[in-house]
Amino acid sequence: MTSSSSSSPEIQHAPTAGERFSYKQATHDEVLEDLSSRFLLNLPDEEISSLERICFQVEQAHWFYEDFVREQNPKFPSLPLKKFSEMLFHACPLLHQWSHDHEQAFNTFMQYKTRVPVCGAIMLNETWEKCILVKGWKSSSGWGFPKGKINEHEPPHECAIREVLEETGYNLAGQINPADVIEMSIKEQLISLFIVPGIPEDFPFKTRTRKEISRIEWFRLTDLPTWKRNRATPGKFYLISPFIAYVFTDHCYKPF
Repeated sequence: MTSSSSSSPEIQHAPTAGERFSYKQATHDEVLEDLSSRFLLNLPDEEISSLERICFQVEQAHWFYEDFVREQNPKFPSLPLKKFSEMLFHACPLLHQWSHDHEQAFNTFMQYKTRVPVCGAIMLNETWEKCILVKGWKSSSGWGFPKGKINEHEPPHECAIREVLEETGYNLAGQINPADVIEMSIKEQLISLFIVPGIPEDFPFKTRTRKEISRIEWFRLTDLPTWKRNRATPGKFYLISPFIAYVFTDHCYKPF
């Protein structure tokens, strides 16, 4: 499996004050040239040979453009990933071999991306009555468990630790039992969520990502979908129902 990038760029990806290049006065072509150099031109040979890996880097460049380039120079428009990638495919010499068929390359990448396994955690308080959920950045986003795509050769529980730390600021290292996991395949994507009880309710959760997570909150399990009574608003939660359909007791779980 080709390695995936993390779910979003972390804050340290921002340009430092010491960098001479500024986006404030940059032209459209100069921005694309800078992004090509920053994310693509120095890739190892084994990654350049993989269209999927290159597309993950293009996606990183897109996040960088939206989060940092447009922050410095608001005159640049916000762009969907498909439009941005088409522009970068034509601007970057490394991508010229695929620029004539960008539509097919983009569709292939999006199909591949949805099949990359995802790992995360169901973080429970000490009484097993509440769990932590995160809400996406967009106003239309629902609530879900903290999780993200796994990297090549990365153990699932280490992926879960990394993604939870990025999304919530909480470090699960030393608290995850690799055996306490629920695994489900949904639309050809394997999702692994580790059950981690004993999370302190007074922990000051704070995301380490930019423009990905807008809120982090505790929810009572009895208020979530499929906990015997579906009291929750339909569409409010994302990929919650299949996992909350289990009863958690004494570090084990079973269906109703």
